[in-house]
Amino acid sequence: MFSLNTRAIYVLASLLALWVIVPIFLIATLAFSDRSSVFAWPKGIFPQHFSLQTIGFFFGVEGVGRAIRNSLVVASLTLLFSVLLGAPAGYALARYRFAGADVYRVLILMTRAFPLAILAIPLAVQFIHLGLYDTPLGVALVHTALALPFAVLVTSSLFLGIPKELEEVAWTLGCNRVQAFVKVVLPLALPGLAATAIFAFVISWNEVFAATLLTLRERTLPAFLLGALNDSPLPFRFAGGFLLIVPALIFIFSVRRYLFTLWGIANR
Repeated sequence: MFSLNTRAIYVLASLLALWVIVPIFLIATLAFSDRSSVFAWPKGIFPQHFSLQTIGFFFGVEGVGRAIRNSLVVASLTLLFSVLLGAPAGYALARYRFAGADVYRVLILMTRAFPLAILAIPLAVQFIHLGLYDTPLGVALVHTALALPFAVLVTSSLFLGIPKELEEVAWTLGCNRVQAFVKVVLPLALPGLAATAIFAFVISWNEVFAATLLTLRERTLPAFLLGALNDSPLPFRFAGGFLLIVPALIFIFSVRRYLFTLWGIANR
């Protein structure tokens, strides 16, 4: 028999899961229904007529394919930059003691205290001067700045949970610092790096303000949908919502095996 507290936890977890799953299910249902089912009222919970008509209509709209490609490029670059920059910074915070380390952590958090809207015009002007305006690289740099504080602090906590003695043993067995990190620390850090990669990818895939401000033709999918939302029919909206959700879910499930051991490694 479960205790009262355990049952309450299960109930809350079930409600939270339904809160997330039900909207995704309804959007997916309408995305794979025919046009008559999309416009029908009241709408059924399950698709009455399975059809690729709505998805086909969405992909047939001019500019959608280009927007999806730009979103994938920007999210991939953001993921790459966040891990490559955040992991070394987190490792340095975890392994080395230096003056101002606590101030440095606070400054990292303070970067999220400035609303992006305040920096919008200076960023746009500077990107025009640098030739980064209306490019996937420019948007990826802004998204990296948004994801980097999380990447640094998460990887720092992760490396703190990995005993330094493991590296020292590797040094005594003939490994240099780089080899000890690659062969000993990195395999243990993969769950935390996977979590960092997931966050960076998702925040980039769903971010719309910077992508709208810094692009005109090379827009990501959220920015493209935002511009077309008011004048688009219901099938376009449901299919677009489904396409915004699916890549993030696929990416999360592809690295879930690393996440299952995240807390176990972090607590060592």
